[in-house]
Amino acid sequence: METRTLGKQGLKVSAQGLGCMGMSDFYAGRDDAESEATLLHAVDRGITFFDTADMYGSGRNEELVGRVLKPHRAKLVLATKFGIRRDPNNPQSRGIDATPAYAKQAVEGSLQRLGVDVIDLYYLHRTDGKTPIEDTVGAMADLVREGKVRHLGLSEVDADTLRRASKVHPIAALQSEYSLWSRDPEDDVLEACRELGIGFVAYSPLGRGFLTGQIKRFEDLEADDYRRHSPRFQGENFTRNLELVAKVERLAREKGCTPAQLALAWVLARGQDIVPIPGTKRRKYLDENLGALAVKLTEKDLKDIDAVAPPGVAAGERYPASMQGALPKSGKR
Repeated sequence: METRTLGKQGLKVSAQGLGCMGMSDFYAGRDDAESEATLLHAVDRGITFFDTADMYGSGRNEELVGRVLKPHRAKLVLATKFGIRRDPNNPQSRGIDATPAYAKQAVEGSLQRLGVDVIDLYYLHRTDGKTPIEDTVGAMADLVREGKVRHLGLSEVDADTLRRASKVHPIAALQSEYSLWSRDPEDDVLEACRELGIGFVAYSPLGRGFLTGQIKRFEDLEADDYRRHSPRFQGENFTRNLELVAKVERLAREKGCTPAQLALAWVLARGQDIVPIPGTKRRKYLDENLGALAVKLTEKDLKDIDAVAPPGVAAGERYPASMQGALPKSGKR
């Protein structure tokens, strides 16, 4: 397995990580047995980088990841996040809390659920619009000094916030959505990461599954699948985005790979400091995703991809209106 380094402090991870959210939440259907098998298969295939958060499944995802991966803990990098609070009596109700007090409270819960003494990479999931980033990162830096966290990360922040945070404590990674249909980080965030020596972790590199070509109709989404509420999966936006997927499928056929592999290979080709974390809860899709590491894109390939998927190509916003407010201004397309 190829490795890449996140940040100046030398955090080495597999070139492709595994996003674990869908094993416990948001995407329809839970199959813990297959999820457990997928986690172990990922280890067997050389993946060392696993991504979760305290709000995924209201803590269930951290418990799953921690329990299944415990025998392999020493060779893995476990990343989790805090900042989005869910009401235990109403999981659909969420708020954002980036206060220092909550950072120190949340880490204790994550350590317990993961069953570990230290978290390798601890992210602020979202800023709350009220707490200065210096205060939040200052509290997170205390967690490093206390030995509860090894490296710090931020998720979905703008370049200015990233620079301010870096003055308080080294930031190993910025996690944001990045894919053929979400190229917003190219506006200024990627440049800031490189200026500051911060690694970039790309979540939803397959466009929440849309870029795989597996979703052909809105009705393909189960009733409890949160993508039914995503603007890009609705109405005319859905139709227009299907046209983009058809073009990606054509390029993939010409390259001799699947659309998912082409989309992931494109993210991987954007720089050695970028690590995609496609999510899956099935072994067959994990293997397909890892096949992207063998897809080498030429300059012509990259130009052809740019021609069909330029910045801003996707129809619709990334998130429903209720969640758009937590995104940086440059990332709200």
